[in-house]
Amino acid sequence: MSTDVTDKSPAAAPPGGAGGGASRDLMQLVLGGLRRNMRQYGMLIALGLIVALFAVWTDGDLLLPRNVSNLVLQNSYILILAIGMMLVIIAGHIDLSVGSITAFVGAFAAVLTVQHSVSWPVALVLCLIVGALAGSLQGFLIAYLGIPSFIVTLAGMLLFRGLTEILLKGQTLGPFPNGLQKIGNGFLPQVGPNTNYHNITLLLGIVLIVFVVAQEVRDRSRQKEFSLDLLPRNLFLLKLVAIAASILVVTMLLASYKGAPIVLLILGALVVGYGYVMRNAIFGRHIYAIGGNLPAAKLSGVKDKKVTFTVFLNMGVLAALAGLVVASRLNAASPKAGLNFELEAIASAFIGGASMSGGVGTVLGAIIGGLVLGVLNNGMNLLSVGTDWQQVIKGLALLAAVGFDVWNKRKSGS
Repeated sequence: MSTDVTDKSPAAAPPGGAGGGASRDLMQLVLGGLRRNMRQYGMLIALGLIVALFAVWTDGDLLLPRNVSNLVLQNSYILILAIGMMLVIIAGHIDLSVGSITAFVGAFAAVLTVQHSVSWPVALVLCLIVGALAGSLQGFLIAYLGIPSFIVTLAGMLLFRGLTEILLKGQTLGPFPNGLQKIGNGFLPQVGPNTNYHNITLLLGIVLIVFVVAQEVRDRSRQKEFSLDLLPRNLFLLKLVAIAASILVVTMLLASYKGAPIVLLILGALVVGYGYVMRNAIFGRHIYAIGGNLPAAKLSGVKDKKVTFTVFLNMGVLAALAGLVVASRLNAASPKAGLNFELEAIASAFIGGASMSGGVGTVLGAIIGGLVLGVLNNGMNLLSVGTDWQQVIKGLALLAAVGFDVWNKRKSGS
């Protein structure tokens, strides 16, 4: 917004007094910052409230170090799928096949390592390639032949589920080699002096706090450089303290048990990598562009078909990785593995802030949405809530998240 610097005459004071306008502007700035912060971090606040409630209802069992570790292990594959699903939904599509691809890759890994004695590192690479081929096939049909993603991935869901049954001949196959088991069940080794805590986990937690705080400060400096609206300084400092405290609490809980699970490091690398791509890389901006306004993106020179193809290829790779994680955690491949995983991943993305119309969402939002569902599942299991009521409560949570998104859009448009 430009200002006429040649005009030296003072602005007229508002009827309420000379300071009334400034006070009103400050109040509007604070309320605006809170409102934007609530839209961006609303589900993070909801996650904190859910954790606090279940911690009270379970008499602290939810936050026992062993349970926190199990919570990470039990939900890691859903969180991996949620990252890829968030990209698919931002691009304006949907993928119903990820649960079946997860099961198929787990079965393929079992056939390679158990029946044919292929070394697990080679099997891991081959499984990721199979996932990439599955995603590429679907991406080609969607991007270049113009078949709707719902139809293609629905067919993929049936196809890969059937191939899983054929590959395993309807039976469970295992166990996996020790190296592959560690992907889903392993922990970082303990090194250094005996401190009653896992030293590497403590170090990683400190590094993560420094990284996140530095990233927030850098983002705020960038916003200030481009004269964007900033969160008030006190609220920003409060946000940094809350983030650092949350990371420290989780770090201490994990470090007081067996340390950080290996799959948590994999998940952390995915969050950092995909977060950077979606925030800073041209490819990430193109995903937002084709999901937000496809005609405008085409006119701007975005190669929408190539972007769509790559998004589904990426989803296939992440589904394969999730398949390896879930199979290694169960130490066996099952024809029934991956059932409803696609629904959990889609729900995680929408609870985490994705929009049905596309063009909206973040990688961190997908993780938060997945954690909301994970904490709900874990907390209700600790309270011995039946699976029937668990489904009802998760469905209501999804409706509430989508309703909040619709309400926000209407509020912004009014």
